[in-house]
Formats: sequence, structure tokens, C-alpha cells
Amino acid sequence: MRTEPTPLPEEYRMAKSPTVARQSEAIHEQAVRTLFDLLNNSSEGSIAVDHDSRIAWISEKYVSLLGLQSAEEALGRPIEDIIPNSRMREIVETGQPILLDLMNFKRQSFVVTRIPLRDEAGAVTGAVGFALYNGLQHLKPLVAKFSELHSQLAQAKRELAEHRRAKYSFSSFIGNSTPCLELKRTARRAAQLDAPVLLLGETGTGKELLAHAMHAGSTRANMPFVGVNLAAIPDTLLEAEFFGVAPGAYTGAERKGRDGKFKLADGGTLFLDEVGDMPQHLQPKLLRALQEQEFEPIGSNRIIKVDVRVIAATSRDLKQLVDNGQFRADLYYRLNVLPIRVPPLRERLSDLEAMCDTMLEEIAKRTGLAQCEISRSAVALLASYDWPGNVRELRNVLEQAAMLSEKSPLTETDFKRILPIKVDPVAPLIAARPVRNLADAAAEAERQAIESAMLATGGKKMPAAKLLGISRATLYEKLATFGMN
Repeated sequence: MRTEPTPLPEEYRMAKSPTVARQSEAIHEQAVRTLFDLLNNSSEGSIAVDHDSRIAWISEKYVSLLGLQSAEEALGRPIEDIIPNSRMREIVETGQPILLDLMNFKRQSFVVTRIPLRDEAGAVTGAVGFALYNGLQHLKPLVAKFSELHSQLAQAKRELAEHRRAKYSFSSFIGNSTPCLELKRTARRAAQLDAPVLLLGETGTGKELLAHAMHAGSTRANMPFVGVNLAAIPDTLLEAEFFGVAPGAYTGAERKGRDGKFKLADGGTLFLDEVGDMPQHLQPKLLRALQEQEFEPIGSNRIIKVDVRVIAATSRDLKQLVDNGQFRADLYYRLNVLPIRVPPLRERLSDLEAMCDTMLEEIAKRTGLAQCEISRSAVALLASYDWPGNVRELRNVLEQAAMLSEKSPLTETDFKRILPIKVDPVAPLIAARPVRNLADAAAEAERQAIESAMLATGGKKMPAAKLLGISRATLYEKLATFGMN
């Protein structure tokens, strides 16, 4: 097959004498013919198609390679009839070459190159393809390196995805006390809604664990869970941490840029821990990102749209911060759509024994120490302490006792040297409380739950009923029973 040589540029032909121009064209034509002959002779097979992607020519080697009886079987037929997954039509339609590609045909792999053919006016008249190698043995070093890099990238993506999944479920929040069961029931309901949640409670009560559990129990469970502790990041870095940095945004910025937490959490949940410590200059930008679900990275004027569900947590009194002018009221109302109070440990001391057993088991697994039991008298001693550090402090105390003690079970003596106990060491397991009629206590708990649901939904009864897990008719009845407007 003879290919038309590419014409020389007009300015080149005009600048040279007719004799020199003819010589140049002859050399150019010879070079094109030599290159074609070289590729044709060194390849496993060659094929050419016309402007309709019908086979116009096929080498004998390709005829044999494709298992045809003769070239006549292929000539004039659409290329896909002979090679079903061929990309020659793509070359004709786009005019763009594919210099190196892999093609699978009848359980064989071919390394191929495809080049468009053009006339003197530059219009595409067809395409020619060469099956350079049958199999990948000639490219083994390159393929091996590519496979290794691809495997490393896939592993890194899996590890990153695993790191950004929820680490805890509701079963990880230990306890069967009335406050604990009420908390988990409310949190499970809130997990199914896509509104912002504000977790309120003292430090160490398990707000982050609860945020993980709510993500795991939501429709976003298979998407990323990204947490950021606002108290642990310098104010000057928080904006970049939230919204990311465009490539070369400032001196020292990464050349490829960096995604922020909003982008990383796209489709999933963004957990804002210690949101009460957010600097005031960043609060308007966070409010806009929450309301519009869009932001601009630092150094960029490109708006990025995201779909993020926000769970915030704080151990501070946000309402008081608003009154003091330290926290924006509009941001507070945006975050405080579904407030959930996480009770301190001293309000659910009946969970103490189960928590101690679970934590001691986890400590033994992590440290390699022998499994420790705990005596009831030791639990009674722990119940007499007010736990300002809550669950986090309890875990620390148990770990110290397990490491310092040489026997099991742990007794009150093991904890006396750790805790600043100033009360009777034989205090009962559950702190003394006034005894109430069970029906009155149940009614009060029900009334408080309804009040919280109505507050969370702005007085809207249908969402409140959904949050409580009851029908709207039942909610109306209970509102009338309790005299709640």
C-alpha cells in the first residue's frame, strides 16, 4: 500500500528553488515509505481503513494472525466486523493518533499503534494500524513497573478510605441506664435525618464516639467520615484545613494544591469537634459553606460544590458565647438544628460496672497485659467519685490501676492511690437518689423527650413525631395529656 506524503509547508516551498523543493519532497516521501515499510515488516500485522472505517488493505501476516482464510474476507467490511473492539473508527472520526495501546482479541493481547491518513488538504481519508507485538513480553519491564505503581495506589486508596470510615457504632456506646438508652434512641433517630446535629456535653463524655456511630447508622455510612478538632489547629491554618489550598496559592504552598476537609468529606459526614473554639473571622465562611454547600479554596476563584452532613460537638455553652458576642448567632442556629445532650458519667453510674469490664478487656488487648477483673467494692468506690473527666478519665484510671496492680480482681485499694476520693469508701454502687414513683418517673422522661423533639424541629409536629418514632396522632394526644402548647 502506498501512502500520500505530507505536503511541505508553503513558505518552505517558496523559499527554495524548484530543484531543491523536488528533492525535499522526494526525501520526505521516501522517509514516509521507509517508516511504513519498517513498521509493516517489524509488526505482527498491519491494516488500513478508508474514510468510512471500512477495511481498505490488510497485510498477509494480519490475515493469518486474525485467523482469516484470505484478505478478501476482510476487504470492504466495517473494521468492527473483523476486530470487534478496534478503535480505528475513533482515529478516523477524531483525526488523533493513538501511538501506544493494548488491544485484546480472542484471548490475546496486542500492543498496537494507530495513525490517521490525510490528503494534501489535511482532511482525514482513513487510518492505518500496526499490531506491534503479540503479547506483552516486549513490554514486561514497563508493564511490571506500571502494575506495581497501580497496586501501591490502590492499596493507599483502600487504607485512606478505611481510615475515613466510622470507627464506632451505637453498640460501642456502653450502657443500659435510662439516660444512656434515651440518648442512643434519640441519636439513632437523628442519624436517619440529614440535618445538622449539635452534640452538647462535658469533655470526655463520648461525643466523638457518638458522632462516628451516627454516621455509621446513616444513609451516608459508605461515604467518608472526616473529623477536625478546632481546638487543636492554629487559627491561621484553620481556613486552609477547611477549604483547601489552590496550587501555588502562596509562597510555600504545595505545587499540586491540597484538598480541605469539606472536599474530603463530600458525600459523607464532617465532624466539627470543639466548634465553640472556632475563631470569629472564620465563622462567616463556615456559615456560607454550610448554607450553600459550596466554597472557594484559598488562592482560587473557582467554586466547589459539595454534599456534606455536619455533626458538631462542644463542651462549651454556645448560647452564652452568643450572648457574649464570641459566637455568631446565625451560625449557632444553623448548627443547633438537632441538639443532643450527652449526659456526664455521674448521671449514669449504673453503667459503671459494664463500662469497667469492657474497658479492662480493651486495655488488655492493647497493652498485652493479663485480663483484669474488678471487684464490686472497687466499682462502689468508683461510683463515689464525681468524674469531672467523665469516660476519658475513667479509662485512664483503669489503665493506671491495671498496670500498677499485680493481682486480679482490682480492689478499692488499687484505686485509692489513684483517685482523690474524699467520701466513704463503702458508698453504694449507685449514688443515693430520692425514690420516685415509677409511673411519675416514666411520664417525666416522656415529657422531656417530647419537649426536646419539639424544640429540635422548631415546633413542627410531623418531624417531631418522626424523630420520636410515634405517629402524629399519638403526639397530639401526648401533647394534650401533658398540657404542652
